Amino acid sequence: MAAVHKGGRNPKINKAVHRYVFRLTDVENAKFLTLFEQSGLDTKAKFIVSILFERQIRTIKVDKGTMDFNIQLSQFFAQFRAIGVNYNQVVKILHTHFGDKKTVFYLGKLEKETIQLAVLCKEILVLSKKFESEFLIKNDNL
Repeated sequence: MAAVHKGGRNPKINKAVHRYVFRLTDVENAKFLTLFEQSGLDTKAKFIVSILFERQIRTIKVDKGTMDFNIQLSQFFAQFRAIGVNYNQVVKILHTHFGDKKTVFYLGKLEKETIQLAVLCKEILVLSKKFESEFLIKNDNL
């Protein structure tokens, strides 16, 4: 006996059954529609799928220890910049309020402290680079 054809369209082999819903603001919708029209695709669903799967999406694994390290290092450099501002203010005050002998004396003391601070900064940079080369680069390969 021959199969009876009931009519209608042939069923899809790999039917899309999963549905996702998202909402856009008026501005986002206008941008979406512009991009959709520029794409030349005939349906919005095909456009969204092409955007999702034809573009590379990067996943970032966040390591709390590394994040804390970066935050602390950023705070340190912010303090270091503040020291630089204070340094300039101190030099200006010395020149304004003291005579040449006292200014030279205090600038000498300030210079010694600045040298110690520069040595400390170099040590921090070396440790940061060591941390980056030994730990951060390894995590990129995960």
